[in-house]
Amino acid sequence: MIKRVAIVGLGNMGPGMAARLARGGIAVTAHDIAPEAIERARVMLKAAEAVLDALGMPRAEEGTVRFAETIGDAVADAELVIENVPESIAIKADVYRTIDGLIAQDTIVASDTSGIPITKLQAHISNPARMVGMHWSNPPHIVPMIEVIGGDQTAPEAVETIRDFIASLGLLPVLVKKDVPGFVENRVLYALLREVVDLVERGVIEPEDIDTCVSWGIGYKLAVIGPMALLDMAGMDIYHSVSSFLNDDLADRKDVAPLVARQIADGKLGIKSGEGIYAYTPERIAELQQERARKLVAIRRILEEDGT
Repeated sequence: MIKRVAIVGLGNMGPGMAARLARGGIAVTAHDIAPEAIERARVMLKAAEAVLDALGMPRAEEGTVRFAETIGDAVADAELVIENVPESIAIKADVYRTIDGLIAQDTIVASDTSGIPITKLQAHISNPARMVGMHWSNPPHIVPMIEVIGGDQTAPEAVETIRDFIASLGLLPVLVKKDVPGFVENRVLYALLREVVDLVERGVIEPEDIDTCVSWGIGYKLAVIGPMALLDMAGMDIYHSVSSFLNDDLADRKDVAPLVARQIADGKLGIKSGEGIYAYTPERIAELQQERARKLVAIRRILEEDGT
């Protein structure tokens, strides 16, 4: 079983991934080319560990997190390398070329890409059979579901190894059987986001109200009843009747909505810039992070107690 993992690229996900892996007894070595990213990750790691404590997650003695100054140091002796760099094939390919000669031929390379097909990525590594997709959901130390995706050249054994590894940590591996862009979680999420942005842009509803509608409507139910189970609960006849007229009016645009383009042009990127759909002060950002973590922890406890 895998015991040594390297994380290349920290960003927003890396610290949470490292914290959760370490809790499972994994020796984690993490690296980022930006020194400031490593310093930020040290702070985020402590916050993630506090949340895991709140979840009552046991701490395995052999689990550790070490930050490496070089990528060579990070991947040395790693049995699994998780690539977590920005969503660019060129950037990811550069990482693969860099580590290719630094890792063993049987070392599995997993990408945490949010949706670039694994088949496209494995074209840039010398042993494509060892590459898989390992898509964590944000925040990774709280959300237990991880998508596992094989590309056209991925060995079935590599997929099975990652599935077993995820399960051994008490997490939930979900096998994506076809290497489609966005995999499954983001395809479903982006279909929802396309519709809500369209509704706001058309003046059907205000952002605050659609957030309430989704969180306390379908979101509230979907945390307990999955969408396919929801079909059964509602009834196929009802779904057929409603979808027969509703599908024709749903947003199906192939470009990005003008509302989003205008926000970007105005520098309103969201929390990272202090303003997006809503405005954020540094204090408010800290409050939101704590509040959301607390609520996600509470919801997870309930779902786990019920065996959902």
